Amino acid sequence: MTVPRQREITEEAATTAIDQACRMLRLPTIRSQFPDLAAAASREQMSYRGFLAELLMSECDDRARRRSERRIKAAAFPRDKSLRAFDFDANPNVDPAAIHTLAKCEWVRKGQPLCLIGDSGTGKSHLLIALGTEAAMKGHRVRYTPATKLVNELVEAADEKQLTKTIARYGRVDLLCIDELGYMELDRRGAELLFQVLTEREEKNSVAIASNESFGGWTKTFTDPRLCAAIVDRLTFGGNIIQTGTESYRLAHTKAQADRAEVG
Repeated sequence: MTVPRQREITEEAATTAIDQACRMLRLPTIRSQFPDLAAAASREQMSYRGFLAELLMSECDDRARRRSERRIKAAAFPRDKSLRAFDFDANPNVDPAAIHTLAKCEWVRKGQPLCLIGDSGTGKSHLLIALGTEAAMKGHRVRYTPATKLVNELVEAADEKQLTKTIARYGRVDLLCIDELGYMELDRRGAELLFQVLTEREEKNSVAIASNESFGGWTKTFTDPRLCAAIVDRLTFGGNIIQTGTESYRLAHTKAQADRAEVG
């Protein structure tokens, strides 16, 4: 018995069919990269299986990249900061090995806290955002907020009887980054509401904070001593503490630029 020979499909028809199939299957990366990958496969005499692997991996890699971008956007960082851009030489107080260990995000997986303590201009906010970005890139849900903004949101939520929902929303993210803690005094109500958020996350999900005050100076922010002690306990128990020092390398950098300009 003779098996009827299938009609050969033209290159143009094949390209059209691939394009339509990618649209239906929602494979945008394969759709856009197929011509170049097909040409490369032909030049390199790649096997069918190898070519298929290249196509699928390109789609997977691009989807992972887009997911990371969405998580970073959802974190609401105020600006882009990376560990690569951090000048460790300018701030010898910060141990590069310790920071790169934190960048692996094992502490986030374990729900441990992180405290970055140092004066203005020492890089603590840079590190907070950079480590938060690393966590988002590794698949964790991250949220960034200045401390005063968070407290104001909690007060408004309480007034509108939406506090439980708001605290639950902040409780769900894997890593909550609270910046600028210690810059302003919080009244008792605001401090208590912040304490509720920290309690919701305790030993479940991580909190990372950046503060310009050492723990001994937190009584300026949290005026109730017992509440202050409880908050310090929540943010330090089983966690990591990074001291960024007291000398502003940002100010030193600005002065150095000014000195070079005068010499020039």
